[in-house]
Amino acid sequence: MRLALALVLAGFVAGGCAASQSALAHPGNPGPAGAFARESPFVARPLHLFLGKRWVGNAIAYGPHRDGQRPGGPSPTREQIREDLHRIARHWGMIRLYGSVGSAETILEVIHEDRLELGVLLGVWIDAEDRRDSTGAIVDLLPEARAANRREIESAVRLSAAYPGIVLALSVGNETQIFWSSHRVPEALLIGYVREMRARTRIPVTTGDDYNYWNKPASQPVAAELDFVMMHAHPLWNGLQVAGALDWTKQICADVQAAHPGKSFVLGETGWATQKHNEGEQATLIKGEPGEEPQKVFFEQLSAWVDESRVPTFWFEAFDENWKGGAPPDEVEKHWGLYRADRTPKKAMAGRDAP
Repeated sequence: MRLALALVLAGFVAGGCAASQSALAHPGNPGPAGAFARESPFVARPLHLFLGKRWVGNAIAYGPHRDGQRPGGPSPTREQIREDLHRIARHWGMIRLYGSVGSAETILEVIHEDRLELGVLLGVWIDAEDRRDSTGAIVDLLPEARAANRREIESAVRLSAAYPGIVLALSVGNETQIFWSSHRVPEALLIGYVREMRARTRIPVTTGDDYNYWNKPASQPVAAELDFVMMHAHPLWNGLQVAGALDWTKQICADVQAAHPGKSFVLGETGWATQKHNEGEQATLIKGEPGEEPQKVFFEQLSAWVDESRVPTFWFEAFDENWKGGAPPDEVEKHWGLYRADRTPKKAMAGRDAP
C-alpha cells in the first residue's frame, strides 16, 4: 500500500524443512539469498483458490492491530483475533497477511482450531539488507534487516508446512520494486528469496507490487520467477472519482495481464479510503472523495465484478489500522477498512453482521 509504514519485525522462529533443493543451502543458515537455483525446467504451480467446492477468490486483506497495538509492539490478544476471524469468515473465504512473524501463527492456529472456512495468502515481509549510493554501490550492510528477513523466511516455511489446506499461497515482499516504495530491495535479493521459498515449499509463490511496476518491461525478470503475478491498483491514489473507479481497475488488470501472457493473475490490493489528510501526497494525488458512501459504492461494484469475472481479488482492507501513517488522525493510511478500528461497521458493511 502506498506510503504504508514498513512492518516492525520482532521474534525469531527457527525451523523449516528443505525441499528438493536443500543441498544448495542449509535452511537454518542465513546464507546468501542467491544460494537457491531457479527450478529447471520452471513449472508454474497452479493457484487453487477453493475450500472444498467453494471459490474463495473474492477475498480481503487483514491486519489484526487495534488502537494501541502495532507490529513489533503490543499485539492483539488471541480472543481479539478470534473475534476478527469469525467476523471475516461470515463474508469472505480468504485473507491476505503481510508477514509471517508476530500474529500470523495465532491467526492460523485459530482458523485451524475453530474450523473456520478461511484460506490464507501468507506474506513474507522483506527489507533491503544494505544501503546503496546513487550508483548502486553498497555503502553499508544492515545485519538486523538480514536477520529479520531470515525470521520471516523460516516462519513462512514452517507455517505453510504446519497448515496445509489453509495456507494456499505465499507472497514474498510487498511493494519492494515500485519506484515510490519506502522499502525497496534489489531485484536480485527478491528473486533469491522467491527461489528459496519455492525450493522449500510446495505451494504457489508470488510477490505483491504496484501496477506501475508490472506494466513495465523491467518487471519481466521477476515475473518469470513467480507462479502468479499479484498486482496492486488503487483508483483513489490514481486520481479517480468513484464513478470511474471500476472501469479503471478492470482496464489496469487487463493491461498487466497482457504484459504477462500465460501467467496467472491476482489483484492483490484495491480499495477506497474513508478519510484523507489535507497535506502531503495524499492531498495532491487523491482527487476522488474519500468517504463511507463512495467506499460502499466501489465495494459493491467491485464485489459483483469479481464474482462474475473470477479475477481473484483482495479488498484492502478489513479494519482501519490507526498505527499506520503519520500523526494526524485523518491520515489516509489509517482509513481503508470496511470496519473502523473499534470493529464497528462502516456503511458498506452496515447490517451485514447480524446472525
